[in-house]
Amino acid sequence: MPLLMLKDLPRYECLLEASREFPDLDPSATEVFLHLLRAGDEAFRVVEAHLATHEISQGRFGVLMALWGSCQRAGCEKPLTPAELADRTGVTRATMTGLIDTLERSGLVTRTPHPEDRRMMSVGLTPRGEKLLERIMPEHFKRMAWLMGPLSEAERKSFVRLLTKVLERAAELPAPAAAGVAAPAPAPAPATSTRSRSASARAGR
Repeated sequence: MPLLMLKDLPRYECLLEASREFPDLDPSATEVFLHLLRAGDEAFRVVEAHLATHEISQGRFGVLMALWGSCQRAGCEKPLTPAELADRTGVTRATMTGLIDTLERSGLVTRTPHPEDRRMMSVGLTPRGEKLLERIMPEHFKRMAWLMGPLSEAERKSFVRLLTKVLERAAELPAPAAAGVAAPAPAPAPATSTRSRSASARAGR
């Protein structure tokens, strides 16, 4: 499902007009935010189209990559539990259980008793799962390079630096609150008048 349920992005002038009715709307911040979501949707589409040719979803591919990455770092000596996989891929444990069930039925992963704690299970790639990744990854990485192709090396470094700032700010928000408990609101940004934002926009355009 797309992050941005909007086909055409609003023009800056429309955001500026809306900010007169909603003082908390920062036109330039909103413009960047909407473009970030649209770019994320398009990147997702590029990757998803390739994965579909191998009949695997983004979620299941993420689990396989997490297992593959663990093998590369630890020589496949350290197994991963479903809880660790959920943490590494950013999904709930219930969602991870469903992903593992599907991958196991497809013969791509296997569950075995954990070598250090028999009460837990560990998850590992099967030879079939490894072969699937070997088929997927060359084109997967090629598409990454293609999508970032219009950016120079300097632009890519700047882009990563800017995105890191956004990620760090997002990390300041607390984890989702329990049901019925409201999470604290983020600290408000410094107030900026619509007139000064409009003047700045004209000067920078």
